[in-house]
Amino acid sequence: MTAPSTYGLSTQARNLQWLLTDLVEEVPGVNSVAVVSSDGLLLLSSDPGAGGAGEPQGKTKGPRGASADLATIVSGLGSLTTGAAALMETGAVKQTMVAMEHGSVFVMAISDGSLLGVHATPDCDMGVVAYHMALFVGRAGHVLTPEVRSELRQSMENTP
Repeated sequence: MTAPSTYGLSTQARNLQWLLTDLVEEVPGVNSVAVVSSDGLLLLSSDPGAGGAGEPQGKTKGPRGASADLATIVSGLGSLTTGAAALMETGAVKQTMVAMEHGSVFVMAISDGSLLGVHATPDCDMGVVAYHMALFVGRAGHVLTPEVRSELRQSMENTP
């Protein structure tokens, strides 16, 4: 696995990158992961080309290998499901899952309005993926302060 560059990042930002790396490496069937801010900006990614947490050797890349694609999908699904929940007056959306012939996409809300998105293989154990996503959300929710979101966004912009 390619280690992320954590030079100059706060402890909180480094911990979030570690949590993301752990999610990708430890959960069978997870291809790629993205954390997107409430306004749709990519904050963390498992795509090594995006300055994110790196991707384990032998794992299939996310949609076309581009973290921006997964971030766009996550943001769009989050917006669509939030609008649908408001229209149907059913409360906040906790998780969205789209199962496709050759993969699945999971989206889970983080307490600050950010979203965690996972692209997984079609044969993944959906319960295991959802469980580990919930663990990430529980651990990351209180750490994603405005300052840390700004720091993560800036580190994504400064990555070659």
